Amino acid sequence: MLDQRLQHFLDYFNQLSSNSLSEPLDIYHLEVEFIDPVQRIIGREALQLYLQHGYQRLNFAKFSALQGVVNQDAGFLSWIMTFSHPAIAKGQRIDVHGCSELRWQGSQIIYHRDYYDLTEMVYQHLPVVGWLTTKIKQKMSDN
Repeated sequence: MLDQRLQHFLDYFNQLSSNSLSEPLDIYHLEVEFIDPVQRIIGREALQLYLQHGYQRLNFAKFSALQGVVNQDAGFLSWIMTFSHPAIAKGQRIDVHGCSELRWQGSQIIYHRDYYDLTEMVYQHLPVVGWLTTKIKQKMSDN
């Protein structure tokens, strides 16, 4: 069973859709710092714009928790995100393994960093780039 704060975080992201992102991101502090492999964002308003853009064309996204740990005001959650995007892999379901590092200030998240492989999420599903990244991985594992 997950810590209550991690479960709240997971529940929040599992209810997100392009329709629900106009509502305030109350789980986040006004001065939240958000980092993922794509960019670094400061502030709840900027995060909301980033999420709106990201979810705009998604068919769906669902997060499944693997493990979670909380120690006072910091926590980690490993997850699998299953999503579908019409421009990636012809809209087929894709699973991406990742981890979120979270820090709370009071009841709100002040720091959120996501770790995941952007190749697993996007690049390997693009025709030329996917072939190239597969070849590079094969070459590296042969050595």
